Amino acid sequence: MAILGNIIIIVLICLVPQLHTPMYFYLGNLSVQDILYISSILPKLMSITITGDTSISHPECIAQVFVFVFCVCTEFMILTSMAYDRYVAICVPLHYSQIMNKKLCIIFATVSWFIGVLKSSLYSFLMSQLSFCHSKEINHFFCDVKTLLKLSCNDPTNIETIISVDGVFLGFLPFLLITTSYALIISTVLKIQTSSGRFKAFSSCFSHLIVVILFFGTAISLYLKPESKYSQEKDKLLSLLYVALVPMLNPLVYSLRNKQVFLAFKKIAKQFNICLKRT
Repeated sequence: MAILGNIIIIVLICLVPQLHTPMYFYLGNLSVQDILYISSILPKLMSITITGDTSISHPECIAQVFVFVFCVCTEFMILTSMAYDRYVAICVPLHYSQIMNKKLCIIFATVSWFIGVLKSSLYSFLMSQLSFCHSKEINHFFCDVKTLLKLSCNDPTNIETIISVDGVFLGFLPFLLITTSYALIISTVLKIQTSSGRFKAFSSCFSHLIVVILFFGTAISLYLKPESKYSQEKDKLLSLLYVALVPMLNPLVYSLRNKQVFLAFKKIAKQFNICLKRT
């Protein structure tokens, strides 16, 4: 369902001219990496459920780490770009088309994907250097970085330091930029005289805000909480929500709360129905 929902979003954005805007360009990018999320982890989970074979090869494990980190990093950056888009649309609407031009959108998206590749390559390399002297049983749904570090017989101090420093850059900086964008948006919205005007302005950010809260809330709960509050079982559940529920909710949140997406879907469905009748 999650893959189908994201594919529908991508098809709508490609086929409907009304959706050829910066916000939907970023939403299309978000849908692509959501599909990668699901495709990298859920097929293996389904295979385990069907066959009962819980083994995973070392290259497969490293590949899971690569794709997972890539998707997390890319989504962080894309959500930050979307926050900037909403800031420009509400705070400087007269210059929106000049600022959020096609070139800038492509640059933001390219940088997001490049940072994702860079970070995932780093994490994959670090995980590939680990040795597992004792138990090789991964008490998790997939090859999670924290779980692999706990299994390793290497001294994890250096790797944990690198991950912590990187986490500050990757997590805190985008979060700070998104928070700043919304602080400026709220300040601008509150200056609007009419309640209908305030509602219309803020409703354009509502879908993005829900996704940001879901994504950052889960990420903070998983990776930024103190070690004393670490719980393997709770982390497994949160990770499953992270890779399965959030990608499924993204297209639902944007489609149910967005009249343009809903109308575009009806238009495409109507055209598809006409084609079927003709055949």
